[in-house]
Amino acid sequence: MEIIGIDAPIVFFAITAATFFLFAGLEMVVPFRRLTQPRAPRWRTNLALFAIDTLALRLLVPLALVGMAVLAEERGWGLLNQLDLPLWLGCVIAILALDLALWFQHWATHRVPVLWRLHRVHHVDRDFDVTTGARFHPFEIILSMGYKLAIVAALGPPALGVFLFEVVFTVATLFTHSNTHLPGWLDQPVRALIVTPDMHRIHHSARMEETNSNYSTFMSFWDRLFGTYVDRAEDGQRGLTIGLSRWQDDRPRRLGWSLWLPFLPRTGERD
Repeated sequence: MEIIGIDAPIVFFAITAATFFLFAGLEMVVPFRRLTQPRAPRWRTNLALFAIDTLALRLLVPLALVGMAVLAEERGWGLLNQLDLPLWLGCVIAILALDLALWFQHWATHRVPVLWRLHRVHHVDRDFDVTTGARFHPFEIILSMGYKLAIVAALGPPALGVFLFEVVFTVATLFTHSNTHLPGWLDQPVRALIVTPDMHRIHHSARMEETNSNYSTFMSFWDRLFGTYVDRAEDGQRGLTIGLSRWQDDRPRRLGWSLWLPFLPRTGERD
């Protein structure tokens, strides 16, 4: 699929791969936190989940977001297709609206019990690095794509805007989950606009009051706007425990267990 003369899938894959290897390399050379578990088995599970997610989407949801934007434009669906906006403005609205929609989705995965059972597959990872950003249950990924497709159909954004959002979202996800750290003098001004690893690392704390905060993916001001922003971890960035308190063992690094986690019997515990 070409957008303004570029092959969108190839460009997207190239940017994703380059970003992944950049942060993976930085983590190995100058890691911010010491890992609690061996890297190899964690990476095998996290990347296997990513591969299963990708296959599931291709088999069950063949229409990608950019494809939906093109279809919506052809058929006149969505709000923005009823307005005569310049392309640049349509792209800005698309990025902001989709980023906001994902904030609400993320918030819901922590508040709706059935969604939390799926989303906690992401949160049980006991370490926090670039592969954590790829660790999601396939059922959650399918539901997420259905939600985003509905948003694109209702909004009717330009295909270029959706493509740019997908690039920004992917790069932001890899960056915010990376085992890296911006110095304090830089982190705070950057965090005033976009999410940083230190901000999102708090979201992966085993303390539930911290887990239920900092839902933003790209633009950080959504959390300030909705009152879910936490500036500092109670135990500090190096001292906070990553994961969920109920599963501070080796189970989260196993693929089969991670796939079965949403279906484990309830124990009455929130996590």
